[in-house]
Amino acid sequence: MKDVNPHGKEVLATMAQPKIRIIGDVINNAYGRARKAWSERSFEKYQAIVKSQDENGVEAIDVNIDGTQTLQVRAHEMVEFLPELVPALQEVTTTALCFDNPGLEFHKAAFGAYDRSKGGKPILNSLAASREQLEEMMELAAQYDSRVIVMASEQFVDGQSTQCFKADEVYRAAKYFVELLNTKYGRVNDDIIVDPGLAPVGADTYGLVNMGLDAMRLIRQDPDLAGVHFSVGLTNFAWGTPKGVRHQLERAYLTLGAEAGLDMALANPAKDPQPLDRSDPMVAKLEEALEAGRPRGEESQEEAGFRQAEKVLACF
Repeated sequence: MKDVNPHGKEVLATMAQPKIRIIGDVINNAYGRARKAWSERSFEKYQAIVKSQDENGVEAIDVNIDGTQTLQVRAHEMVEFLPELVPALQEVTTTALCFDNPGLEFHKAAFGAYDRSKGGKPILNSLAASREQLEEMMELAAQYDSRVIVMASEQFVDGQSTQCFKADEVYRAAKYFVELLNTKYGRVNDDIIVDPGLAPVGADTYGLVNMGLDAMRLIRQDPDLAGVHFSVGLTNFAWGTPKGVRHQLERAYLTLGAEAGLDMALANPAKDPQPLDRSDPMVAKLEEALEAGRPRGEESQEEAGFRQAEKVLACF
């Protein structure tokens, strides 16, 4: 049986939610375990993080050793460490690695140390309109036959990168990158993972959560884009909400995301980041909040966004 929701969304009401494939994000200095591994340059601690994610059945393991607001990491330190770190990680896993950094030199060092025979296709995370050496990064993806994550929440306008604020802008950005990667860099659609953008839902006055969901629906309607994958960074979605409900709120988003076409997510696999059943009350609450975030009449997006934030808070 199919239910039809607003904006033409069809929901399979009687079928189980599809499984989201997880790119484990715990090698990231936002996590205490990763900070400790970095500060000690401990291969054993990094290997332990990898093993714990493998035990939870991840699709790939993200490698992000960049700094945070409280931890300074210099670019040359990462580039010098990767030739030792990557083989150490591959000693304990055959799961593909996803190299996560905006810098070309980072990816050169990571791919140069990666043993394709042990881990299959690596992932370059990520391509975006704002990357300073974008062409060289795409050439690197072609050279190493890697998969790529495309940040379609950024677009080119008059040759300059700008933030997307509408679903059709995300769609056009994804279309541009997919066509370019297909025709010039030999990437097939199955190699391409589109990130449509995901904002903290309680502070999303720009309607970015709806933008990403609507963009995935648009992309799924384009036969030229058939076979591309979708992924979002799930960790910050429930930022600012009570800790006791964050996990359920993230899973409710995955339910709505899966209906729109989402099939992957960058997340902590230990938290079981999988969609809730469609009948779970949190799904309906989140859907109601997001619908409230759509402008009505002459409203501005900001006005609707504050109403969305109020609805999100009312969930708790």
